[in-house]
Amino acid sequence: MTTDPHLSSATAFIAAAAERGLRLAVAESLTGGLLASEFVAVPGSSRVFSGGVVAYDTALKRSVLGVDAELLRARGPVDAEVARQMARGVRRACAVDGREADIGIATTGVAGPEPDPQTGQPPGTVWVAVSGPKGDHATLLDGLSGLDRVGVRLATVRAAIEFAIRESGM
Repeated sequence: MTTDPHLSSATAFIAAAAERGLRLAVAESLTGGLLASEFVAVPGSSRVFSGGVVAYDTALKRSVLGVDAELLRARGPVDAEVARQMARGVRRACAVDGREADIGIATTGVAGPEPDPQTGQPPGTVWVAVSGPKGDHATLLDGLSGLDRVGVRLATVRAAIEFAIRESGM
């Protein structure tokens, strides 16, 4: 096993999902594919990982993931409910042979260095969500405001995997 702690978490998540016969999909905004990359770096992840959507542009959150257009207009892309809808939507978007993914994980936020242009939220404001058999849950990540862009993105990947483990009961 690797010594990288978040990859170890990804390995544990993949193993637990495989044991339960569950499929996983990810919807990413600020992480831009890093979360999917962590999962596919795990040998045997193809048994579990269906795919992902990088919906960096807000319009894709609506058109591909089904996030409510009025919600996006009113609150912007960096929001708990947006994250929950992204996590639900990616389960549908990454259906395989008519079967939705059992677990969807989503990341949305502001990596920086500038604030979100729509809402003015500062860098380090990040929501992570998980949608699965235990419902849809989102959390606002703490402690990211002092990190640079790379640090925010990497910390988000770690936190998303840990949150998914907790919220999915893995």
